[in-house]
Amino acid sequence: MSRVREIDAIRAFALLGILLANIGYLADPAHIALGVLPEVDNPVGFAVSALVLTKFYVIFAFLFGYSFTLQMRSWGEDRVRARMLRRCLALLVLGLLHGFLLWFGDILTLYAVLGVVLLLMRNIRPRTAVVVGSCLIGFLTLVWAALGWLTSLDPTAAEMPAADPAAGARAVHLVTDGPLGFLTFQAENYPPYALFVWAFQGPTALALFLYGLAAGRSRLLERRERWEHLIPRIQWTGFLVGLPGAVFFAWASGRPDEFALYGLAVNTVTSLFLAAAFVVTLLRALRRFPALIDVLGPAGRMTASNYVGQSVLVALVFTGYGLGLAGRLAPPAVMGVAVAIYVLLLWLSARWLRSHRQGPIEYGLRAVTLGTGRRTPVNPA
Repeated sequence: MSRVREIDAIRAFALLGILLANIGYLADPAHIALGVLPEVDNPVGFAVSALVLTKFYVIFAFLFGYSFTLQMRSWGEDRVRARMLRRCLALLVLGLLHGFLLWFGDILTLYAVLGVVLLLMRNIRPRTAVVVGSCLIGFLTLVWAALGWLTSLDPTAAEMPAADPAAGARAVHLVTDGPLGFLTFQAENYPPYALFVWAFQGPTALALFLYGLAAGRSRLLERRERWEHLIPRIQWTGFLVGLPGAVFFAWASGRPDEFALYGLAVNTVTSLFLAAAFVVTLLRALRRFPALIDVLGPAGRMTASNYVGQSVLVALVFTGYGLGLAGRLAPPAVMGVAVAIYVLLLWLSARWLRSHRQGPIEYGLRAVTLGTGRRTPVNPA
């Protein structure tokens, strides 16, 4: 079964968004001691919150579910259960190492657990998968809205404690104080933030897994001719609904009242529209400029290696593992570093795949998944 190269390109595109969303936390770790959302009091922070934050991990989650269907076809029903369980176990171990050593916001452990849930639901009908996913999104939206309403009844409940400059200074000190200091920072922050990632992203990720499962069972990306005429409508609807919701979310996330929760409620829905608009816009660009697939595709084939590679390079720039520049660069410079890291990884991915069939982490995951270290045909997912 041949690879669906557009999926690789979309994965690589999602990697850029994830890097832009994540890099700010280690570039300016002081605000980690004060909250979990990036600051929006500057144009760069506002743009990242509106256009990037939560928009790209939903693309990533959708592709996880879609790729699972490709793996099921490749492996066969008689082998999918054992192989997927081994793959999820490998992701869990990799995620724990990644979370403690490099990036406290790791999502691989979440994907490992939800991957088992997806395995149990693998025979669900596509229509039912969409309904269940939509119910999850709707329930989460209502929860945020209800919390906002309850907060409006007691405005003091939303008041944040006064910022502690000493806590922010300590975070920057730990991050930049050599490897041991950074590991101390990781050990303190990874467990609570892992719980936050599971609670905040878990329901949405599962919903997108199910959407991806439904799309994969219907071969949506492999049979674009059936819906390609709808792309302009999806694109404009996505932007018209998604952009106002994104702006409201970014504006609300900086407020100390119930509007922050209302922003989360709106964003839970509208981020899906904006993510869909991003994806179909990319698909149109790939159709018009096919060379983009050659540029983006290698990184998309090495998603896990690039995801961890981003964390390694960010840590080398901002933490005590390397230059220790945390807290020293202005937001535009931080975005410049992110783009430089992304371009470097695109180049390294292309170079690596000239002489290897898959990325270094992908090779390990595949060996565990298949229960062998022997060379096997490249999986289409």
